Amino acid sequence: MTIKWVQQDPLVLNGEPFCYGSRLTVRQLLELRSNGYDLTRILKDHPELRTVGIAAAFAYAADHRARYADFFEPDGSLVGPGYSEGEAAGLPAQYRLPGVVVKAG
Repeated sequence: MTIKWVQQDPLVLNGEPFCYGSRLTVRQLLELRSNGYDLTRILKDHPELRTVGIAAAFAYAADHRARYADFFEPDGSLVGPGYSEGEAAGLPAQYRLPGVVVKAG
């Protein structure tokens, strides 16, 4: 079974896109990241999340930039700390986005 890591349902969280297995929306994850939360801290505070699910949320935001424009820098990268190369190593290729998921080097 393939998991759809970011889901959207009009009957759940007023239709706001959220991470599979949690009640955290994509916007909430972006707010955490923009407030300086790195992957380790997000996972510590929200153990129901998975590394790939958080990366999928960041990739979803990149695909819907107009909706999440406040969280993007002028250069197109997401505000706040992203994944290190090591943290991103096990992610599927579609989620290893430089500047969006992986820290810009």
